[in-house]
Amino acid sequence: MSGNKPALTEPDANSRTFERQAVRSPLEAFRQNPLVQMLRPAHAKSAATTAATWLMPNLMHSSLRGEAVPEMMQPARLGKIGALEVRLAQTKSDVKRAQKLRYKVFYKNGSAIADAATMLAQRDKDAFDKICDHLLVVDHAAKPTMSGKQPVVGTYRLLRQDVAEKHGGFYTNDEFDISGLMQRQAGLKFLELGRSCVLPPYRTKRTVELLWHGVWSYVRRHNLDVMIGCASFEGTDPDRLALPLSFLHHFAAAPEGWRASAHPSRRVEMNRIAKENIDTKAALRMLPPLIKGYLRVGAFVGDGAVIDHQFGTTDVLVVMPVSAISGRYLDHFGADATRHAA
Repeated sequence: MSGNKPALTEPDANSRTFERQAVRSPLEAFRQNPLVQMLRPAHAKSAATTAATWLMPNLMHSSLRGEAVPEMMQPARLGKIGALEVRLAQTKSDVKRAQKLRYKVFYKNGSAIADAATMLAQRDKDAFDKICDHLLVVDHAAKPTMSGKQPVVGTYRLLRQDVAEKHGGFYTNDEFDISGLMQRQAGLKFLELGRSCVLPPYRTKRTVELLWHGVWSYVRRHNLDVMIGCASFEGTDPDRLALPLSFLHHFAAAPEGWRASAHPSRRVEMNRIAKENIDTKAALRMLPPLIKGYLRVGAFVGDGAVIDHQFGTTDVLVVMPVSAISGRYLDHFGADATRHAA
């Protein structure tokens, strides 16, 4: 989210006029207040745009501190396709809805193992949720939930480098040593993507495209340069994943300047089959849609995999410099993220 609140300045002629009006007629002065003028129906769109530009950087974190976010100050949705809308979470309730979706996908429908607290809460949550932005896909054509809100059917968790560095680093640091990568690319701004999930009935091109539109809008809004994150294979037996892991090692490895490795204590070898023995078509069929999508856009994969026993997955590191994103995808979404703009 770009922009900051405008700096306070010395009163100008308009504000002095307003003060004189306030003395003569409080009601008339109120009506002539520039902010009130902005809120008239004829200026509603302009008011919403201005409010979003000024206040977006602090909305998410203000809401998580329990501070009220006035309706006029909430950011506009990022995009829309039919009844599906992509937007950022703005309240604690929004974040809880994302956590409930993650619980349903990862724990109820997936292989993640819930501890007592997670099972009781019926939400997938951790300390990072409080410092991240959360991308939501909402279906406005679906039956409302028990709370009366339209269901969240897809989500992504977004963590910017400037925020991460104030709170102990990225989630990815737990599995991969990305310190060298970030030192080599010290002039660039990183964004961590994580906790991506979509309800099974919505795992369609339209939903995925809308999620990507939301991510790209966020990247452009914050002038970010590199996306990183862990992407997962179902299962914790690397021998069963030998073909796709070896394919990634031989055909999608990050160049030296963009490379990062799994921590030695957790590293699992990806090079399990010789390059000349790989059936590339079979390997591609075994790649999860998310990883396949990253590769199509132009992403690289780090060195070594990591077993995540809690989630029942085998994780690889994905590194996606904005400069490496395929031109056809930039053309598709628009360099300024306007294709599905709301």
